[in-house]
Amino acid sequence: MTQTLQAISPLRQRMIDDMRMRQLAPKTQANYLRIVREFTRFLGRAPDTASVEDLRGYQLHLVDHGTSPISLNAAITGLKFFFEITLHEPDLMARMQPVRVPRTLPVVLSPAEVGRPIAVTGNLKHQTALSVAYGAGLRASEVVALKVGDVDSQRMTLRIEQGKGRKDRYAMLSPVLLERLRVWWRVARAQGKMLDGGWLFPGLDPVDALSTRQLNRAIHAAAEAAHIDKRVSMHTLRHSFATHLLEQKVDIRVIQVLLGHKKLETTALYAQVATDLLREVISPLENLHNT
Repeated sequence: MTQTLQAISPLRQRMIDDMRMRQLAPKTQANYLRIVREFTRFLGRAPDTASVEDLRGYQLHLVDHGTSPISLNAAITGLKFFFEITLHEPDLMARMQPVRVPRTLPVVLSPAEVGRPIAVTGNLKHQTALSVAYGAGLRASEVVALKVGDVDSQRMTLRIEQGKGRKDRYAMLSPVLLERLRVWWRVARAQGKMLDGGWLFPGLDPVDALSTRQLNRAIHAAAEAAHIDKRVSMHTLRHSFATHLLEQKVDIRVIQVLLGHKKLETTALYAQVATDLLREVISPLENLHNT
């Protein structure tokens, strides 16, 4: 075992260096290292001794153990980096094939349903954070990364720094949301919970930001308290934001920009869940009596 660990250690460092050179996000680096570690555990020896058949067998192992398509493809991506970049052995990945991910429609709440969990949230910080997630269509990670200086009341925008894809963008800031943020700011400042230029939603220690896990716990508790039967998460608020804008006839390309989507087809998915738009369509059956 000691020899194995000594054999793996230089490989691990080389892989870390390869990822740092390409400036991969810290979370991506951690995921890739975990993926290689799990493959090594399956293999029972150093990963640089793996063959094409070993990798093929590992994919079958993941499938047989019920690994989801998304997790399976993530594992293939991490191993692809290790074998192609770190080991310079791209041919070893020849038998590992990504799988098609079933496309499912997102859960969307009606405007009334969105309002209920936000209203019953007793913690003002959480209530305001949920309002931001829905009111600006932000991801949970983007909500907790906001700082006081990111709120621009003159231009009525929220600055999102290094969102998904490591891209900056501006999100909308409505008058109602701005007022809610001002109320939270006044309360937090009076209680000494918010530092100058610090996090908009600080954790227990104002030096640290609120975590996405805490925010997810807050929306789950709020949905349960509001008796929402649907499966609700922080991303449900973002889905609902996009769908409601589409139902208000906002141009889909504008929604794409607000959400920070790279591809329009990703945003177009919301057309399938915008029930108000579907109700406006007249079925051809209605015209049969005229023929």
